[in-house]
Amino acid sequence: MKVSPVNIKKQEFNKSLRGFDKEEVQAFLDKLADEFENVLKENDSLKKDLEQATARLAEFRKIEKNLQDTLLKAQESTTKSIESTKKQASLIIKEAEIKASQLLEKARENANEIRNSVISLREEKDLIIANLKSIINSQAHLLEMKVEDAGSEAAPAKEIEQSKQIDLNVDDIVNKLL
Repeated sequence: MKVSPVNIKKQEFNKSLRGFDKEEVQAFLDKLADEFENVLKENDSLKKDLEQATARLAEFRKIEKNLQDTLLKAQESTTKSIESTKKQASLIIKEAEIKASQLLEKARENANEIRNSVISLREEKDLIIANLKSIINSQAHLLEMKVEDAGSEAAPAKEIEQSKQIDLNVDDIVNKLL
């Protein structure tokens, strides 16, 4: 049987000759019933508080789990972003190295082409100079022959000196071309 404050107040005892004072027993039972009622109310209040605290705890645990999941996802996302960024940086560096290598190779090829062009131009210059010298020498020789032909008719010493000056003028002409 479950004991309640009402049961305590309504409890009756059999009478005996030498029993306790009825009023004193009744006062004690009333006091006990009131105290028991207070304990039950406090117990009910504590049960309600416990239920509320349990519900709040469940909510907090749910929030904690969500926060942990979010933190874990954020860490994974950060790790992936860092890895992706490292890969992109590596690719950019490799592309830059390849482009730099290509530019360097192109510059070397251009330098070689220019060097070859300079050599070719020098060879052409030397050939032109040689041709000019040959032409000038042949013209000087023809001129000398005409001077000799004319000089055999009476060539003064002055004309011979002029032909020697023609040889010097040939070298001067060639030096001016250089």
